[in-house]
Amino acid sequence: MLKTLIAATLLVSLGTSANIVQDAPLVSIDTHDAYFSSLKALCGKAFAGKIAVDNPPAPGFEGALIMHVRKCTDSQLQIPFHVGDDHSRTWIITKTGSGLTLKHDHRNADGSHDEQTMYGGQTLDAGWANAQSFHADQYSKELFTARGIPQSNTNIWQMFIYPEKFSYRLIREGREFRVDFDLTQSVALPPTPWGYAD
Repeated sequence: MLKTLIAATLLVSLGTSANIVQDAPLVSIDTHDAYFSSLKALCGKAFAGKIAVDNPPAPGFEGALIMHVRKCTDSQLQIPFHVGDDHSRTWIITKTGSGLTLKHDHRNADGSHDEQTMYGGQTLDAGWANAQSFHADQYSKELFTARGIPQSNTNIWQMFIYPEKFSYRLIREGREFRVDFDLTQSVALPPTPWGYAD
């Protein structure tokens, strides 16, 4: 991408008559690209998980835990997170040109949006090819405050991907939650998440 921009600049500076018309580039850095590509390589597969840390324990995660890397483009990954018969959660990771964002799309059983949806955060640094941290964004902070859970304003979500394991982790003062998914064997695909269609 950088070479393309330099070449275009040289053409203009040399006074050539060529007119370059192209979309603005969606820029990215190597660690974000490598991380995104590793997740994208799992597209179409589902994996079983187990709660590794839940401190203090919180309800709502009873039943089989399944992540499904369901839909992938060059700029977005949609990963439903199924909890038993609850198909309400979809993680959405997007390249923005300023890093990566993680959003949590929460739906009701009829497909409508939950009152608490699309919260999440963004990367603030390069991270690593196998690990990224997403710090709560302003929309999420205002949503959490309005919902009476301002303690969530300091949420940091982390996602780790290794050859044999994917981990989803939430941390803030006084709270840690982590689910580890076994990437060594895929499982049967779960149902379509609520609010989505094939």
